[in-house]
Amino acid sequence: MRFLFYFILVLILYSLLHFLIKDMPSVKKRMDRKTDPEDLVQDPCCQTYISRRSALKKKIAGNTRYFCSRECLKNYLQSDVKKN
Repeated sequence: MRFLFYFILVLILYSLLHFLIKDMPSVKKRMDRKTDPEDLVQDPCCQTYISRRSALKKKIAGNTRYFCSRECLKNYLQSDVKKN
């Protein structure tokens, strides 16, 4: 009889904790990241694909360009100046 009481108590505690943890904002945010695919953009300088979130963004001639590093941005701007 005691075993059944402890078993039910553990189930209730587990259900309660699961309900509380599931509704926490940080857990929801982590879960959303796993299900949503990341948008990849190509660096015009080195042709590397990087996530849009982590890329450096620069508006050039009305177009938004994404770069993997400051060095690629600098090289792209220098080569763009040489072309013009």
